[in-house]
Amino acid sequence: MNKDYIELGVSMVRTGILGYGGGPSVIPLIRHDAVIRYGWISDEEFGETLALANALPGPIATKMAAYLGYKRAGGLGAFFAVVAHILPSVLAMILLLSAVNYLAGSKVVKGMIAAVSPVIAVMLGVMAYEFAKKAVKGLGIAAGIAFMLLALLLLQVLHVHPAIVIVLFLAYGTVHYRAVASLRRKQERNGGTP
Repeated sequence: MNKDYIELGVSMVRTGILGYGGGPSVIPLIRHDAVIRYGWISDEEFGETLALANALPGPIATKMAAYLGYKRAGGLGAFFAVVAHILPSVLAMILLLSAVNYLAGSKVVKGMIAAVSPVIAVMLGVMAYEFAKKAVKGLGIAAGIAFMLLALLLLQVLHVHPAIVIVLFLAYGTVHYRAVASLRRKQERNGGTP
């Protein structure tokens, strides 16, 4: 079996099993494998892909799995990564459905769920901090904080759908990037003077 398929399979099965709680808890795990462990993509590309995937309908973890699979091994790799990611959960649901009904009122199960929730919150907080640090580094502290506050205002106060906020920020980023690139080209033509 190809090395790409082995790495994809191991990563997607692991994130599929350990990603308790759905998409938000899986994203830091996928990021760790894709960026740090295997180096498939850069942190910047992961952030851009995550933003785009959030704007599309469907579960975020399967979209990220499909993207990484496609990036590593084309269309077949995308299919393989999605199956590897969801198969453990599907099998566990089929095998443990009767046990869930039996244990639904158990204090032990309620305690386990309560214990896992803070871990997920910390993982999301660390990822948000790292992305915020990169935003401040790239935009400057004033602009970075201003954009974070604008996103908070749009999402929490005005209740704008997250996909719309993401599309707005992507559109701004595109315009900003092109304006900066145009300014640099103009400076280069003028011999380095503004």
